[in-house]
Amino acid sequence: MFDINKDPFEHFDRLMKEAVAKIPEANAMSVATVDEKGVPSVRIVYLKEVSKGGFVFYGNYNSHKGKDIETNPIVCLNFHWPAIWQQIRITGKAEKISAAESDTYFATRARLSQIGAWASHQSEEIPDIEWLSRRVQEYEKQFDGQVVPRPPHWGGWRVIPTEIEFWFGLNGRLHERYIYQRTSEGGWKTFLRSP
Repeated sequence: MFDINKDPFEHFDRLMKEAVAKIPEANAMSVATVDEKGVPSVRIVYLKEVSKGGFVFYGNYNSHKGKDIETNPIVCLNFHWPAIWQQIRITGKAEKISAAESDTYFATRARLSQIGAWASHQSEEIPDIEWLSRRVQEYEKQFDGQVVPRPPHWGGWRVIPTEIEFWFGLNGRLHERYIYQRTSEGGWKTFLRSP
């Protein structure tokens, strides 16, 4: 079932396709970051693509996660699929993708999501929900009859992995854990980790 000599991105692609066929929102993943004081934080985002040797997700660069990544770009991603007893954990360095790539993805988003990217001061304190509703209305009016451009504070990150773990749950907690660690030469060291 699992050939540790294969490219880890091939394994990821196969397992993700299998998960998507069985699980709603299988591309939901945890993203763990650490702030300038060493305080960890984790939240769920969506993987949008795997490209250029990394895992891409999007958000507000001024958000809690955006500020954490700016301070410390080492992050951890985790896909947890309990229904099929599988996890994939990815540790790596997050880097901003190009403005052109962010523009291309932003153009595919639902219009309300595009407006929301302008209206929301993500992660900041707000006075009440009506404040956000008013801001949405203001930007709907501003962009009425126009294509909504991508805000400069919104875009994507690509996580370039330094380690990928493929975890398969088994009875008795004798789980199989296949590890890929990036070498200084750019290849992969592979091994099994004890459960």
